[in-house]
Amino acid sequence: MPFSRMRISLSVASVALAGAGLLVPGCARPGVGSDRDDPTKPVTLTFWHGWSDAGEVKAIEDSVARFEKQHPHITVKVTGNVTDETVNQALRAGGDEAPDVVSSFTTNNMGQYCSSGMWADLDPFMKKTGVDKEKVFPKTFLNYTSYAGKQCALPLLADSYGLYYNKDAFREAGIARPPRTMSELRRDAVRLTRRAGDGSYERVGIMPNFRLYQNSPDRLFAQWGPAYFDRQGKARLARDPETKEFFATQRALIRAQGGYPALERFRTTFGDEMSSQNAFLTQKVAMHMDGEWRGLMLRDKKAAFRWGTAPMPVPDDRADTYGRGYLTGTVAGIAHSSRHQNAAWELVKFLTVNTDQVVRFANALHNVPSTKAALKSPDLDPDPAFRTFLDIARNPHSTSVPPSVNGGQYIVALQDFAYDVEAGKVPDLDEGLRALDTQIDADTLQSEN
Repeated sequence: MPFSRMRISLSVASVALAGAGLLVPGCARPGVGSDRDDPTKPVTLTFWHGWSDAGEVKAIEDSVARFEKQHPHITVKVTGNVTDETVNQALRAGGDEAPDVVSSFTTNNMGQYCSSGMWADLDPFMKKTGVDKEKVFPKTFLNYTSYAGKQCALPLLADSYGLYYNKDAFREAGIARPPRTMSELRRDAVRLTRRAGDGSYERVGIMPNFRLYQNSPDRLFAQWGPAYFDRQGKARLARDPETKEFFATQRALIRAQGGYPALERFRTTFGDEMSSQNAFLTQKVAMHMDGEWRGLMLRDKKAAFRWGTAPMPVPDDRADTYGRGYLTGTVAGIAHSSRHQNAAWELVKFLTVNTDQVVRFANALHNVPSTKAALKSPDLDPDPAFRTFLDIARNPHSTSVPPSVNGGQYIVALQDFAYDVEAGKVPDLDEGLRALDTQIDADTLQSEN
């Protein structure tokens, strides 16, 4: 995930989609474009994306230049730093002002993108151009770019989450390697926690509180491989014993390091996530869950300590799944209103399927490549810290959150519930989880109607 992708939280993104009037089943469909255009004829395409950092923008521009060199009859007009809200407003309006090709950082909203009809189904384009998606893309990546049998987007690089750890702090504490199980994580966190003479924290082993940076509960919960919904699409968090185990593990981490009030007070002293005052960079935490892009920042900011990366620990009774992690990423698709859908597909195919392009783009953005061939490429950045995240992406146990017709609203509901759980505001976890399932199902039903 490039730095500019950290701007919008799940809740804000969901509100933005609602404000943009994103269509859902039962609502009027957007303007229909055309898939009868001749992709060999001269045409100008518009491509909207969300990247804004200078390095990111250059990587996109270089990618488009390579495409235009291979397709001299296609000109691509690129617009960057575009939010999902703006894209959805344009697609809903349709017409000449709408883009032909779109990308999004918000994979949690794929269910809405697909069910709304504003993003074209890509399966017919893949079929007529000989792209076998199961052979090209890892299964997990296909899962988060489709909904209800419709492949309305393809992966455009990916993000995987792992553990960053302070090697100097580990050596000082006499710890030989990063933890692999949740009990080892709790043990090491205690040994790495350091207090001042007055009892205040100088450093915690790991900050488990869900409000910190990338600590959204769904990312840690991925280590259990949860199933959020049953086959009928009903929320099943309360019925899954793994959910209670997950919360019990997180609360045990909190208790072992001094309790929620003390940890939360310490958390509020941390600097901004993307600044030089990041808590891991300033050594206020010795271990931290984050994505593959963090290594680039640590090098750019010249971290004053030795650091390493590893997969996040797994539950003790699932030690054989060690190496897994949470996966997400950027997606690319074709606007349903585009009158040049075949030419637009040529661009989407180049950006997402072409191995050389995917590898060069991944190296430029320090993101995980999103095809099977690119993940195996010898031309990928050889940095061992980066390779950790490639291994996580390849691990068959790694998971993403399932798509839903109401986008990421169920993740927002889980997040809000998790805040209350860690703060001790949910006296009966079973009852609270049943209420959470009821809320998720009600939100889903409202979206469907």
